[in-house]
Amino acid sequence: MEMLRIWQMRPSCAATGPEALSILLGAAESREPFALVVLDADMPEIDGFELARRIRSSPLLSQTSVIMLISAARQGDPGRCRDLGICAYLTKPLRRADLRTAIAAILSGASPQPAGAIASDAVPQRAALPLRILLAEDNLVNQRIALGILGKHGHSVVVANNGVEALTALAEQPFDLILMDVQMPEMDGLETAQAIRRREQGGATHIPIVAMTAHAMSGDRKRCLAAGMDEYLAKPIRVAELLDVLAKHQPGGVSSP
Repeated sequence: MEMLRIWQMRPSCAATGPEALSILLGAAESREPFALVVLDADMPEIDGFELARRIRSSPLLSQTSVIMLISAARQGDPGRCRDLGICAYLTKPLRRADLRTAIAAILSGASPQPAGAIASDAVPQRAALPLRILLAEDNLVNQRIALGILGKHGHSVVVANNGVEALTALAEQPFDLILMDVQMPEMDGLETAQAIRRREQGGATHIPIVAMTAHAMSGDRKRCLAAGMDEYLAKPIRVAELLDVLAKHQPGGVSSP
């Protein structure tokens, strides 16, 4: 609500699908229809897809554009969005810039292609096998979010609060992949990645390391790769991108283009 007000819009909020539909129909009957609806896919009573279907089936709401927000990309969802005439499909956690880009494109009459939107059935492949993942992250909120996403998709996760703990965990048990925060206390992600690669010298193993950074500044990717990391994800991490990386680095995994 606050974000939309900052952009000089006049938002109304509804907690459920029926409440939203009532507000939309009331506004349309008063000849003050809403130009845009931002829906959460997971809502009580009726979900976002059913609400979108009801919006599309109402003659009063035929000109209302819809943006769908979803916590995790699921096979078939992009096709459902296309069939329902949904204009943009964005994954949570939602980036301010992505939402603004989508809204601007829709209201200007253009076809929105914001980062994070999924416009086809090319949903990133999931890892077919559960992975053993080391999560090196010092922020408790980020830890909980990552554990929720990874656990939901069947992966086992060990958390390290800094680089020192990450090296200790690696010495105690094997992992298939490391998610490494770049900014950590005691030993940061770049130092930790360099230490891991030194340990691997002369051996046959190479554990994939995926860098995670909130800065996304010019040169960050290059520094991460130079330190021995294999992938680079900017925070807030997008679920679809994370799942794509996991699929790529599992045995036999294939990344979507």
